[in-house]
Amino acid sequence: MRERKKRATREALQTAALRLALERGPDNVRVEEIAQAAGVSPRTYNNYFPSREQAIVAGVAADRAAGVAAAVLARPPETGLADAVVDAVVGLYADPGDRPPAALLMIAASPALRACYVEAVTTFEEPLAGAVATRCPGIGPLVAQALAAAVGAATRVALRQWLHGTTEVPTMAGFVVPPEPLPDLVRAVLRPLAPALDAAVP
Repeated sequence: MRERKKRATREALQTAALRLALERGPDNVRVEEIAQAAGVSPRTYNNYFPSREQAIVAGVAADRAAGVAAAVLARPPETGLADAVVDAVVGLYADPGDRPPAALLMIAASPALRACYVEAVTTFEEPLAGAVATRCPGIGPLVAQALAAAVGAATRVALRQWLHGTTEVPTMAGFVVPPEPLPDLVRAVLRPLAPALDAAVP
């Protein structure tokens, strides 16, 4: 019961932080306002997030780690490990319209949010290692961890490139222009890891 309550509080805080940031801009949101919107005290807020930026980013990155692992395990047994892993990670950033959601553009336009986001969305390494070991028991936990770490590092490279390549058009306030679609960039950096992923399967 206590863990469920803590999880619910965290979710309420990150949801409120993201909503307020999208409505007002991240620089115009205070910790006290996030706490009030979530129905908790600022002191309680500080027990969950050390900064405003981390709460905002958590609202975007929530459940990504579990999502990657679940996607890998959900692929049919005949699917190769490389395809299962790469598709699962790319799927996190896929957007039907090939246009990143407003939250990603907000993060890309805010230097204060970028580093938090890159770290937050690549916390899937541990769950991914578990999913790889479960899907392919012959690999072994250490190799599974090494493969997951490589995938996480490559994904961070793609995210940094995407975030720092996003530019703001000065003649149109608030209009942000992203570089190539993020899913394509993530797939491109993960493609060289495919042989290693498939070769690890006994």
